[in-house]
Amino acid sequence: MATARGPPRFAASTTRSQGEQAMSIPHSPKISVALCTHNGARFLREQVRSICLQTLPPVEIVLSDDASTDGSVDVVRAAVAECAAERPEYPVALRIFENRPALRVVKNFEQAIGACTSELIALSDQDDIWLPERLEQMVPLFESDPNLFLLHTDARLVDAERRDIGDTLFHALEVTPSEIERIHGGNAFDVFLRRNLVTGATTVFRRSLLEHALPLPVEWVHDEWLGIIASAIGRVELLEQPLIDYRQHQSNQIGARRDTFAGKVRKALASRGNTHVERAFKAELLLARLEQLGGRVAPQILDKVRSKIEHQRFRAALPASRLARCLPIFREAMTGRYDKFGRGFRGVVRDLFESV
Repeated sequence: MATARGPPRFAASTTRSQGEQAMSIPHSPKISVALCTHNGARFLREQVRSICLQTLPPVEIVLSDDASTDGSVDVVRAAVAECAAERPEYPVALRIFENRPALRVVKNFEQAIGACTSELIALSDQDDIWLPERLEQMVPLFESDPNLFLLHTDARLVDAERRDIGDTLFHALEVTPSEIERIHGGNAFDVFLRRNLVTGATTVFRRSLLEHALPLPVEWVHDEWLGIIASAIGRVELLEQPLIDYRQHQSNQIGARRDTFAGKVRKALASRGNTHVERAFKAELLLARLEQLGGRVAPQILDKVRSKIEHQRFRAALPASRLARCLPIFREAMTGRYDKFGRGFRGVVRDLFESV
């Protein structure tokens, strides 16, 4: 077993303990799974089995455990061994990092993905279930399109006991037909500059993306950062069919719930706090990273990020008086930036009515 104290930038040098040795099997391309855990023992056996028993299984699971106290690591180890006994012709290697102290979500995923060795990397949460043919359906898209950097999908929402709750991830996120068509049409960057639609639990990406995406900034969620960097340097695609069961329960660190009308009204009237200051800073971090990538990023993409920064700074600087906001908000709306970098009319309404 390998114990890591800090996140490696790329593949880590680790030692497998007895029982974790496994021969790689010939897949084209090879697939690694980056699995991050923190006290997830309740659901991990079912999740790991759904990974190892894929119709196109991965060659390795890289487990990065964030200071679990419930035996999560032992559950993963036992589940991998169980699958190897059931299907010995397709062994899955297991590499383990145990973090003391915890790295937290973003750096935990950075450690896991940085240690993956295959040309494709699938992200995995600790409490979901992959449909058996998930990887078999996703991998061919990478094989047929060398410019595809990242692929994500819809998911079926289920409760803690895996009962269907009658909703999907894309519906909960209010993904629009226009957004789907823009992503299919190669314009994912424009969509993601407005809002993130990439959910890590549904995502597979090329390992070469890490050359441009690492280190992951803690101000961004790992999946939204990977998605927007991928869309700036190559193509991002989505599959509209659900390929995982995405559990919704009280322990979710990031869940998926569609806002009710009452919830949207509460948000519109709530204090903006530092929301727009933080969004402007995130955009500044994005601009700095994209500028570092030089010719890999088109000049018009950089211009869009600069415009996004200006828009967020404008929103952050709006006066406390609602009446005094009306004219500047109207002028900003006429530029089209509420539509380009936010939720359009919904953002206008929120800026008009929210408290400071």
